[in-house]
Amino acid sequence: MALNTQDLVGDKSVIETIKGRLIRIFHGRDPLGEGGLLTKIFLPQLLPVALLVIYGTVVVWSASLTIADASFSRHVIGIAVGLVAAIFVWRYDYRGLANYTIPLLILDVLLILSPKIPGIGVEAKGMLGWVRVPILRFTFQPAELAKIITIIVVAGVAAEYNGKVETLKDYVKLCASVFVPFAAIMMQPDLGTALIVMVAGATIIICAGAPARWVLVTIGLIVGFAAAVVITSSMEGMPHLLKEYQLNRLIVFMDPSVDPTGVGYNLQQAKIAVGSGGIFGKGIGNATQSASGFLPEAHTDFVFALLAEEFGFMGAIALLALFAWMIYATLALAGRIESTFSRLMLVGVIAMWAFQLLQNIGMCIGIMPITGIPLPFISFGSTSMVVQLMAVGLVQSAWRHAVRHTL
Repeated sequence: MALNTQDLVGDKSVIETIKGRLIRIFHGRDPLGEGGLLTKIFLPQLLPVALLVIYGTVVVWSASLTIADASFSRHVIGIAVGLVAAIFVWRYDYRGLANYTIPLLILDVLLILSPKIPGIGVEAKGMLGWVRVPILRFTFQPAELAKIITIIVVAGVAAEYNGKVETLKDYVKLCASVFVPFAAIMMQPDLGTALIVMVAGATIIICAGAPARWVLVTIGLIVGFAAAVVITSSMEGMPHLLKEYQLNRLIVFMDPSVDPTGVGYNLQQAKIAVGSGGIFGKGIGNATQSASGFLPEAHTDFVFALLAEEFGFMGAIALLALFAWMIYATLALAGRIESTFSRLMLVGVIAMWAFQLLQNIGMCIGIMPITGIPLPFISFGSTSMVVQLMAVGLVQSAWRHAVRHTL
């Protein structure tokens, strides 16, 4: 059979077309035309999220083999509900929410304070932070949802100034939109979630164009107030705004050698778990620290220690690489969107993920104080999983509804 050179040219053209589309998919460009599904999905951010969720599912399944509270079925249900919520958020045009900052702030505070309603509030680990839905018989943590709402509220308020906060009155208004939900969460008290809200809100304020001198003064006031709270909480006869266990965690952070069998026990066991994993880990189901009951909360707060013990240094590096990929892709998207509100909202989501990652891993290796902050997409906890996937939905919605970006 004779070789038709025209066919080769045609085949080469098809190959180049496919190659071009694959490149555009990776970079988030329009691979299937204006009406195609992939034009509405930002794959550079969605792919690492999918891999993180899979990674977390494997870790929780492994934990469920030896930890009774690590219900694998509940984890899967949390992912399923989170995916439904993420799809809803992705389809919804969030941009109109910028005009409803006050109603959203009121809703935010009501959600945070809802556990104090008699009959539905549930206390756990010394904190009144969960709500039980009577008919459906499930519990959730409203403060988790408050993270997303607060980010939207602060971004909406900041967007009014279009990248430049010029008056002190406007700056105080911005700070109040962060302080109000922060104070409400501290009433539970939930220091970890409150810190996430503060960091995310503060990052939005800084990126909104607040003058550096005002920001520095605010930081100084916060540091001074925090120091006063710690000092008074450690003195007899003075107001104790910090619970005893919270004060003990700060003491252990300052001196990890303090009472290794008492208040310093959790940190010591977490370090042992991380270090014992070596380069490649002990393998799935072979985390002796958690299996033997030495590592507390191995499936929630200290899930990174469990992961590092099973998958080793390389597993931890893979986790960090996936988070870096996801955060970088979201940051790149924020830089390409013209809407101030959308851009600031994405900045808040990035700050939320980055701080949770730093805090959760940092407390497992002793460079951050211990707080009850979950590792996004990895830690066991249905409410946390649903909220993190909703945040992914916000990022995807920003891509879908933004005016077509300059690429």
